[in-house]
Amino acid sequence: MRIYLVVMDETEEAKQALRFASQRAAKTGGSVHILALVPTQTFNAFGGVQATIEQEARERAEVMANGAAGSIFAESGKMPTIAVRPGNPQDVINKYLDEHGEIAALVLGANAEGGPGPLVNHFAAHAGTLPCPLYLIPGGLDRDAIDRLA
Repeated sequence: MRIYLVVMDETEEAKQALRFASQRAAKTGGSVHILALVPTQTFNAFGGVQATIEQEARERAEVMANGAAGSIFAESGKMPTIAVRPGNPQDVINKYLDEHGEIAALVLGANAEGGPGPLVNHFAAHAGTLPCPLYLIPGGLDRDAIDRLA
């Protein structure tokens, strides 16, 4: 079974990547893994305050990932696998790919305007070393174009 890994955040390009992955999975009999990243906190507060800040960031990531999963389930009837991980985004994604050798493709969305984004820049530059293909979904595509592409 083909598994498509989508790195989910609150950006529009992540939603487009998720749309592509879910449509592609539905057409190929595959499934989707959603990896929600909890950003590393650059602000160091007192112990209790820091823990609260980190917990709130994790909860936001979980809510976002569960909302995205609910959308996929509503359309396809298949529930994606959800993982929420803290840390440096590139390191977290690489570790997830290492842990899940069954991943068939990493699906990322590129910004519609400006640069493609830090994850796209990083993984496009290192695509030759990835254990799976990298799919980049252009941010300027509408739903119909994404569905045709999938």
